[in-house]
This record gives sequence, C-alpha cells and structure tokens, in this order.
Amino acid sequence: MDRDLVVTPNNIKVGTSDEIYLLIKKSILNVREEMQDNPYIEEAIRVLPVGGYRSAIGAFWNAVVDDLRNKIIFRSTTLFNKEIELQREIKSYEDFQNYVNDDQLIEGAYKIGVIGWEASKVLRHAKETRHIFSGHPKSTDPSIIKVLAMMDDCIKYVLNEEYPMQIIDLEEYMSIMATEQYDRNAIGIENALGDLPEKYKNELANRLFTSYTHQNSSTVMRSNIEFCAPILWKVLSRQVKMQIIRRVDQQIISGNSTSIHLSFSFVETVGGNIYLTLNAKKYIIEPVINELFDNLDVFNVEDKCVKELERFAGSVPIELLYKYVNALTQTYIGHVGGSANYSRTDFYANGASIRIPGMFEKFDDAAADAFIDALKTNKKIKKRIKNPAKLRRLRSLGNIVLERVSENYQDKSILLNLIDETKEKEFFESIKQI
Repeated sequence: MDRDLVVTPNNIKVGTSDEIYLLIKKSILNVREEMQDNPYIEEAIRVLPVGGYRSAIGAFWNAVVDDLRNKIIFRSTTLFNKEIELQREIKSYEDFQNYVNDDQLIEGAYKIGVIGWEASKVLRHAKETRHIFSGHPKSTDPSIIKVLAMMDDCIKYVLNEEYPMQIIDLEEYMSIMATEQYDRNAIGIENALGDLPEKYKNELANRLFTSYTHQNSSTVMRSNIEFCAPILWKVLSRQVKMQIIRRVDQQIISGNSTSIHLSFSFVETVGGNIYLTLNAKKYIIEPVINELFDNLDVFNVEDKCVKELERFAGSVPIELLYKYVNALTQTYIGHVGGSANYSRTDFYANGASIRIPGMFEKFDDAAADAFIDALKTNKKIKKRIKNPAKLRRLRSLGNIVLERVSENYQDKSILLNLIDETKEKEFFESIKQI
C-alpha cells in the first residue's frame, strides 16, 4: 500500500495496518456527501493515521454538534426555545455556541424531532466518550475500536441522516388558516402536520377545536379547519383524540347552543363520534330517537332523523338501544295504505330505507336483543308484519341481524325462523309474549 496518499474522505493516508485503513475509509464513506468536507471531519481524518485518537474523538464530536445545530436552526428554533429552558432566546448559530450545552442540544433535538429516542440515548453515550477521552488527557488511551465505534454511532444517527423537514410555526399557521390564502393541498398539509412532534400535534388539534367552536370565527376559518382537521386527526394518538372529543362535554355544560352545535359538527368533521362520552352521546342522540319514534309514517321526519342517526349507528348507548332499534324497525317496515296519486300500497320513507340496512350492519348481540324485544313487544310492528310485503321487509332486516350476532347467540332460532319463509308459523309463535 502507498503510504503517501493524500488525506481526503475517499483517500486516507495511514501509517497503521491495512485493516484499520479499510475500517476508517468504510466509516467515512457513510457520512452524507455534503458533510464529508466538514472541517471537523477532515481534522479527524488527518490525526487518525498518526494515532491521534483523542483528537479524532473530539473532532468527530464537534462535527456532530455542528450538524445538530444547523439541523435545529433549519427545523425550528422557535420550537427549540419552547422545549428547552435557557438563559436567553436562541436565534443564531452563535447563540448555540454561547448558551447551549451538549446535553441541552441533544434533548432539544430529540424533542423537536431532529433525532429519535434511540439516537438521543446513543448520542449521550458518545458525548461521554468525548468527555472522557478528549476532555481528560489523563484518562487511559482510547483504542482504535473505541474510536471507530464512536464514529459509527455518530455517523449512523446524525452525520448520515438528512435534514429533517421544517416545522410550521403554529401561530403563523393559524393566522394563515383564517385567510383565503391558505393552501388547501392535502399532500402539503400531510407533510406539514404529520412531521410535528406529538406535543405540537396535540396543541394544534386543540387550537383547531377552539377556533372552530368560537362564535366569532369566520366561515373561511371554519371551512379551512374542515379541510385540515381530518388530515391532522389521522396522525393523532388515541389519547389526544379522546381528550379533544371530551371537550364537547364542557361545551354542553356551558349551555351555549351555538358552541354546542359547532362542537358536535367538529366531531362529525373528524369522524370522532366513537370517542364521545356517554353523556354527550345521549345529549345528541336521544332527542333524535324520540323524534323518530314519535313521528312514525311522517316520511320527511323519518328521513331527516335517520340521516342524523346514521353517523352514530355503531355507538348508540345501551340504554337507548331498545327505542333506537324499535324506531328504525318501524320506519323500515312502513305501512300499508292507498293513494290517489300512486298505484302502490306498500309505503315507507324512501330516504330512510336506503340508510337503515347499513345501520343494522353495525349491530352486535345487544342490538339484536333490542330487535327481538321489538318483535315481541311492539304491537304496531306485530300488526304490520301480518302483511306479506311488510314481513318480507322485516325478513331482510332479519338476515342482516343474523349475520351480525355471535355464534352462540341465545335467540338465534327466532332469527332463523324469521328468514325462512317455510317457518312463518314458527316465527310468529316464537315472538308471542308468554
């Protein structure tokens, strides 16, 4: 091997064994391209061939610190200042040099998403390696293995990692959302919001809820929130979703009907009905169920109520199930009558009838119990299904319920009799009240 090679990342002069030469070259080649001519890395390369292991460790750590500072500045110094308590606000690279120690730098980089949890732990170890061997000349001499291990960690977790995405400033973002200049581009919003640290996703989601339910918010703001919030919702944790939806209960207590209506509208926008508390569900669902139950055969009311109830089909409180299922079953069956305008005699609310089968597909055993109870106790249903057309409509609901119940459902025989046209007599016997 030529011992007079020029010192560069790709061509390292060495005075050690060929094996060490190859290890060093392999490590340096893993540094991302624009960092390979970093002065600190070049200094480490110069001293390694002559056994300057302490200096190489110090120089390599300086390269890591330099890279972290620049990445934090690129990502967001605003968020860094929020996360780390310092004696003054950090605005420039020089401020990092003067006021931010290595532990604060690593912690801040982790909290704002420049590095991950694993990287933060490994870098603290690398920092201690630098502190012991480069900061204390009386420590034992580090081996080449120690140097290469430290270099590999720094390269893997920092020097080979690309710059992170820039983080939006929440204040500016909310201000822009209040204007028509807000860019309603789903991909751009996904990139901007999905890369936020968890803490700021939480903060932004709560701000969106607050702005949406505020009576003085403009229609432009609400429209932009309706576009943005569902995208953000996808990347929120379950705990954050629950916390936000539970704010609906605070609105209910306030008694402000406008804010209450808007809070439920927000929940609908993000698809968060599943997270509503029992109190909130009862508040919004019970009046609609009662209205539907009390307006049997008033088709426009049935259409309206079923449409409102459809979004809660999979999360109806257990104490409302009986009346809910009764109302849906009655609405779907409809009634028999005559009309001067139509030749038909089988009447039902067309709009509601389209939605109800899908709502029955959300049933579980408890809802099936309510369905069976309705067949046994609801006199209107019993009277109407004596008509073959109405029994056929009930049979179609029975088929759906049968597919939804568990294998050992206790009243499965009633459902089996209902769907079997040859077991009509047995079905009517099975729903008689004893």
